[in-house]
Amino acid sequence: MSVSVLGAGAFGTALAISLAQNGPVTLWARDISDLLATGESPKLPGHKLPQNIQITQDLDRAVTNDVLLFSTPMQSLSGLLNRINSDLTDKALVACCKGVDLRTGRGPVGILSAAKPDATAAILTGPSFADDIARGLPTALTLACSDDDMGKQVQHRLATPNLRLYRSTDTIGAELGGALKNVMAIACGAAIGAGLGDSARAALMTRGFAEMTRFAAAQGARPETMAGLSGLGDLALTCTSELSRNYRLGLSLGRKQAFDPAITVEGAATAQAMDRIAIDTGLSLPICHAVAALTQGRVTVDDVMTQLLSRPLKEE
Repeated sequence: MSVSVLGAGAFGTALAISLAQNGPVTLWARDISDLLATGESPKLPGHKLPQNIQITQDLDRAVTNDVLLFSTPMQSLSGLLNRINSDLTDKALVACCKGVDLRTGRGPVGILSAAKPDATAAILTGPSFADDIARGLPTALTLACSDDDMGKQVQHRLATPNLRLYRSTDTIGAELGGALKNVMAIACGAAIGAGLGDSARAALMTRGFAEMTRFAAAQGARPETMAGLSGLGDLALTCTSELSRNYRLGLSLGRKQAFDPAITVEGAATAQAMDRIAIDTGLSLPICHAVAALTQGRVTVDDVMTQLLSRPLKEE
């Protein structure tokens, strides 16, 4: 199966580098001048592109391959799909972004399915940093595809010596785990940044995981998916490392420092989307609600902690 990676940011470039171990890969970007001039992505410096990565800014050419990995920011996914006029029937469209679309409230698989219903939509997600993948360090991810036969084919094509893929058919659980853990990472970063300590972070991770599981179950996800790589695994990584952009945003909020607006932080938009859904459905998502207010500047970290700690006492 031929493969294209759409998006030459850090994660997309790292995937292309890893997948090139298995054969030729097409890497698409809107602007390829830096890629051609330096042989590496400015988003992932220090990692030269292998010879068998074919760089292009011709989107029509890129989407002729069998497997299309969409590695663009979540809020840009719909726009990219709208630019594709080609017939994608019988192709596998694999989302490599995490979050919830602010306009529609859909996750990445929902966006792919709505835009290209004749193709097979899937998601590749889990605990991973782009630099680790590009360096060839061992990484395990979840590949979720509702069509298990197609999922098996894609799993074998995308697995590499350092990239191990576990297959699932629970696309809802996989996409929600990847989206919601970013919200919890902002909360944990804010707690550490404000000097509230590791115990507070552990509490936020634990109650955050309960919140993630509660919401995912209401959407039809399987509990075991949330306890796997795409849920608990990704939560553990993102809430404890400064390599996570969402965690770093939280640190900045907790320290009352400015954060670079050019850095894509999906958790902020996801928190806003989840807060709207919680209001509409009546679900209790206190951490999502708090992070939405915090990232919009409506409350301070002190306000948030007071609100969370003053909630009625209850059984676990």
